Amino acid sequence: MADSGDSAPLSKSEQKRRQKVAQKAKEKEEKELLKSAEVAEKITPCAEKPKAISKEKDDEISPNEYYKLRLQTLQQLKDNGENPYPHKFHVSISLEEFITKYNNLNDGDILENESYSIAGRVHSIRESGPKLIFFDVRGEGVKLQIMANAKYYSSQEAFEVIVDRVRRGDIVGLIGHPAKTKKGELSLIPTEIQILTPCLHMLPHLHYGLKDQETRYRKRYLDLIINGDVRKKFLIRTQIISYVRQFFNELGFLEVETPMMNMIAGGATAKPFITHHNELDIDLYMRVAPELFLKMLVVGGIDRVYEIGRNFRNEGIDLTHNPEFTMCEFYMAYADYNDTMVLTETLLSGLVKHIHGSYKIKLHPEEGKEIEIDFTPPFKRFRMIQDLEKELGVTLGPYDQLGSPETVQQLIQLCEKHGVECPPPKTASRMLDKLVGHVLEEKCINPTFIIDHPQLMSPLAKYHRIDKGLTERFELFVMKREVCNAYTELNDPVVQRSRFEEQAKDKAAGDDEAQMVDENFCTALEYGLPPTSGWGMGIDRLTMLLTDSHNIKEVLFFPAMKPDDNNPNKIASTQIGEASESSSPHN
Repeated sequence: MADSGDSAPLSKSEQKRRQKVAQKAKEKEEKELLKSAEVAEKITPCAEKPKAISKEKDDEISPNEYYKLRLQTLQQLKDNGENPYPHKFHVSISLEEFITKYNNLNDGDILENESYSIAGRVHSIRESGPKLIFFDVRGEGVKLQIMANAKYYSSQEAFEVIVDRVRRGDIVGLIGHPAKTKKGELSLIPTEIQILTPCLHMLPHLHYGLKDQETRYRKRYLDLIINGDVRKKFLIRTQIISYVRQFFNELGFLEVETPMMNMIAGGATAKPFITHHNELDIDLYMRVAPELFLKMLVVGGIDRVYEIGRNFRNEGIDLTHNPEFTMCEFYMAYADYNDTMVLTETLLSGLVKHIHGSYKIKLHPEEGKEIEIDFTPPFKRFRMIQDLEKELGVTLGPYDQLGSPETVQQLIQLCEKHGVECPPPKTASRMLDKLVGHVLEEKCINPTFIIDHPQLMSPLAKYHRIDKGLTERFELFVMKREVCNAYTELNDPVVQRSRFEEQAKDKAAGDDEAQMVDENFCTALEYGLPPTSGWGMGIDRLTMLLTDSHNIKEVLFFPAMKPDDNNPNKIASTQIGEASESSSPHN
């Protein structure tokens, strides 16, 4: 609408003045808008680029700050309606299969007509420019290079957004073409990248790895992410269990499961864990061995039986002991310990050859030292008391009198003379065990059987058919470590009960590891246990040997560790509170 004819025209000076006022007002408004935008960006990252810090500066900030920034990024994605944790991503081919299928591509090849979807964890990011980013993605124990090229992506803008978001440790899904770089590196050129699970924490640098043992054992998941050799050890552990299971199955053994909690701790000389059953209002013992149950099954007519499972012993934690551990126990009717020794040689020699391709393996007990262990059967043998007497240059008297006061005093003197420590109670059984460990076990480098233990050390073993006072028992040692323990089973219920009573006396004298009288087992023997032999073999220690590991924690995913907080009462109350807040629906 035109101005009214009554209004007076503005002078040129007035027009300029008004223009300057309007310009200043506009500039002031723009400054205020810009300032508001900067403040908002500090509070909340922008929607298009939610990264709060560039990749180049990731290593310059503290882990705590990195964690906070990643949380901010995730929250911004959620605020923008994006789900940083998608429910599903279809994987059309595994990394291992992809590598096997396309490893023979020619250098420089790109198969644009073929497309696959893969997934894995990002371990390294290398920028070769704004439009070319290299990722190393790992999974299933293998690594694949991702060559992210903007040229093959749906759009330049989408490419810039996603490559700016991806960080080391993120689990990503990728759809793209198989390719090989001009330098011969098998790769996948993605046409789509999706972050499936962001990693909120800063990963250890690949160059330095994760070396701290305490961190490795407490955070095994992080150990597995960073250290590839760890995965190989546990794969070998699985191979061992599978081979042992197949070996017994092919011989007609039946695999069974027996109770983990018992009213009597029997089957082995060890201190048990105690738990409480609320409904029955009784204390129960976590099993130290499944032996008695398995032999009761043999009484019932299952002539060949075995179990692979967990045992629990309330003893020390060291390089070869963990409170809970995996054992394989088998029992075979109509056999004796000589048959079991041959079976053991066959099993272990075949297992070693199956895993390593040879009966001989190289171990490194110390840095810079290498020892070759030969599992070629037959294995060497030591007779326990005879060879112990020979090494010590003494005679311990009649084998059936090893528990006499005179022999006990002689053993005390021998322990003192040879610097062998034996904490109270100083029973003949305990001191003999310590002396054998000090003298004979030290010589067991290659697989060696120590056989014919005294009766007072073997309450469940059958008496020796020739040497009175000894039993038909053997232990197998490799690299000074016990691998298995076996014997011709005692099947006389009267003798078995008297052996239990002798053990009960030791327990009353303060030996927490001595066994109790198990009347239920004695009653089962009265129905008749056929001539039987069997053994228990520690899967963990065997895995240590075959993976050249010096600490049992290396072959257990989650070994027993001392609590971080030194106040056990605080820890216990916290755990009880957590348990009461979220009770499990599973039995």
